This record gives sequence, structure tokens and C-alpha cells, in this order.
Amino acid sequence: MFEWISNTMNSLGAVGVGLLMLLENFIPPLPSEFIMPLAGFLSQRDGIGFWNVVIAGAAGSLLGAVGWYWVGRSTDESRFRSWVEEHGRWLTLNCDDLDHAMDWFARRGGATLVIGRLIPGVRTFVSIPAGFAGTPFLPFLVYSAAGTVLWTGALAFAGRMLGSQYDTVSAYLEPVSWIGLAAIVAWYIYRVIRWKPTGTVRRAVAAGRVEP
Repeated sequence: MFEWISNTMNSLGAVGVGLLMLLENFIPPLPSEFIMPLAGFLSQRDGIGFWNVVIAGAAGSLLGAVGWYWVGRSTDESRFRSWVEEHGRWLTLNCDDLDHAMDWFARRGGATLVIGRLIPGVRTFVSIPAGFAGTPFLPFLVYSAAGTVLWTGALAFAGRMLGSQYDTVSAYLEPVSWIGLAAIVAWYIYRVIRWKPTGTVRRAVAAGRVEP
């Protein structure tokens, strides 16, 4: 994992960090909790610059959030729920998760977009309720950007704090990062195996939230 991110940064620079953070929105086992600290750690050694890494990581993550927002804006909610019931296994997303996100958004509005971008597991899909609710794009972008910059900046800063100890840390970071990634992948596989549809499409119709 360490060498992979290092090679990506060597080949593509900060753009590589942005690309990895974009993919994190659509590939659940690819976590920002690994990407950004390692990128922050490597930024000083590779001469890319700490703030370049933060900006690129935030931009990639925000672009993914915008993608899910437009899914919510352009897709009928009942149709999206039906899709989740059939295919949500691979994103480890079911309609109960969607209901929780929508209820939270209904109670807290824009604050949901700031706080939600800081919470693993919520961060990826918190944009969908904003799309369903018809939130104007500019406020959505501002709130989401605030949470995204806080999250990516904090993770990159944590990695940067280790930068002065590069020679000591790098020898241990590679095996530790792969062990951590293996644990995340194992958890993802477990979630995929244990995933089951929740039937909330029918309950949402009965409650009048979506059209049958």
C-alpha cells in the first residue's frame, strides 16, 4: 500500500492523490484513512508540497461527492431504492442506510453535509439525500467542501507529522499499511456476504415518501 501510493505520487504527483480520493467514493475498500496520511507523509520527501496534496485530495473527494449528488438530483427516488435493493450489496449499502441518511439530512440540513463528510461509512453517500431534496448546487458544494477539506487536511497533517521520522517510520509503514488494508478488505467482504435487502422500498411507498 505504501509503495503503491508512493509510486502513484511519483508518476502523477498530486493529481495521483486526487485520483485515488475520487476512486474512494466508488470503491469501498479504498479508504481515505490510508490514502491521505500516506500522501501527507510522502509529500515532504517527494517535494510535492503538503498543501498541494491537501488540495488535490480534497478536490478528488469532492468530485466524487458531486457525482453522488447528481445521482440524487437526476434519479427518481423509488427507482434508486429499487436499484439499491438489487445491487447495493457491492457498495454495502441498503435502503435502511439510505433512510438513516435522509432522516439525518431532514433534521440537520446543510450541517449534515459538513459533519457527514467527516464520518467514515457516511461520507460516501451523504450527498444522495441532498440530491433527492433538491438542495441548490452552490450551497451543497460549499458545505461539502468545508467538510471535505477538514477531513483530508486532518489526515494529511497526521501523516506529515511523521515526515521528519521518514527513515525510521518507512521501514514499518509498508507491512502495517498492508495489514490494515487487508483488515478493511476482509470487513468489506464480510459486509458483502452478510448484506441483504431491507424491503424499505415497500415501506417508503406505504409511508408516501415515494411513488409506487
